[in-house]
Amino acid sequence: MEFLIISTLNGVIYGLLLFMVSAGLTLIFGMMGILNFAHASFYMLGAYLAYALSPIIGFWGGILVAPLLVGLFGMLTERYLLRQVHAHGHAHELLLTFGLALIIAEVVKLFFGDFPVAYQIPDDLRFAAFSVFGTDYPFYRVFIGTVAVAMFVVLWLLLSRTRVGIVVRAAERLPEIAEALGHNIPVVFMCVFGAGAALAGLAGAVAGAFYPTNPNMAAELGVIVFVVVVVGGLGSLKGSLLASLLIGLFSSFAVGIDLSLANLLGLVGLGDWARSVGGLLTTEVSSISGTIPFALMLLVLLVRPAGLMGERN
Repeated sequence: MEFLIISTLNGVIYGLLLFMVSAGLTLIFGMMGILNFAHASFYMLGAYLAYALSPIIGFWGGILVAPLLVGLFGMLTERYLLRQVHAHGHAHELLLTFGLALIIAEVVKLFFGDFPVAYQIPDDLRFAAFSVFGTDYPFYRVFIGTVAVAMFVVLWLLLSRTRVGIVVRAAERLPEIAEALGHNIPVVFMCVFGAGAALAGLAGAVAGAFYPTNPNMAAELGVIVFVVVVVGGLGSLKGSLLASLLIGLFSSFAVGIDLSLANLLGLVGLGDWARSVGGLLTTEVSSISGTIPFALMLLVLLVRPAGLMGERN
């Protein structure tokens, strides 16, 4: 029961972190049709900027200001880089954002070095939120999940219940008519891209104090974020949340399972044979937990090519 509860809590929190990062990518693709390969780099920038600013303006000041700076950087990226190649198609956008990701990684190493930095939770936030079977569960994990849920609620209300959301959706679906009504579509797209970058920056600023802030954090999370977006359905905010939670839970449980096919075959008297064969038959689930998101993506795409909540063409 302890394994079940702790793994569920860890899986939900990790899934919500994935949603925090993928929400901006989902927003950008849903509104603009741009697959931003550098999105996870915005997540890393948020963590490093919060770390650099926290000694000057405090921990909470860093968390607030870092996403704004990342959002501004995102707006400049869209205005002076992506807008120039948008007319040439997705291949040019992918190549440009891939190159941008490499440049950001090298700049981070240039200023902060190749090793993790000491971006840590303040002492007044180092306490247990509750206890499960004698195990203290960190409050900051719960805080990360709370920020992710608040992000989802704010985004959903903004896009579905406000005039800003109406303008953004109109710019996405009927840009010519929206422009004829007096809306500056290029500015709308620039702001959407900046908002998506700021969301990734917020995720980095919040999570970077708990998870290691290092130059490889973008590469470690970047591929998983794309898996989340594909599984949930390109452009679907609700789909990204659902996919994030599924991947988080499956990964969390897989890490703690030390069973293999040999154990299952042992139930029918074939355990010794399976262990003598070795290979995949003796490979424990925990050792292949990193492949779980990709296996889930493959399964979902076979059943629903548009993703769990994506719109069918």
